[in-house]
Amino acid sequence: MKTAARESKTVRPIMRLLDILGKRWSLRILWELRSGRMTFRELRTHCDDVSPTSLNQRLKELRELKLIDHDEEGFGFTKWGSELGEHLLTLNDWSVDWDKDS
Repeated sequence: MKTAARESKTVRPIMRLLDILGKRWSLRILWELRSGRMTFRELRTHCDDVSPTSLNQRLKELRELKLIDHDEEGFGFTKWGSELGEHLLTLNDWSVDWDKDS
């Protein structure tokens, strides 16, 4: 059985994804990485100085899920993370339209 957000109790992919994306800082990290690779320090600054412990934990989880990776330039999207990022941008566009009509 796959477990990511590894404590998720469901095998449904969408629910496992929402479990991890619902954790504090996960979406923010992914959102900030949409513009390119960042070092830990840069990412922490872009995430309003999230605690190093929280950031490390979320980065570890996102790496285990193969959404991000790390190299000499810092953290960035994998193929899966990049695809998810495109969907997040579409969701952002939708939310702007929704907000105008709310």
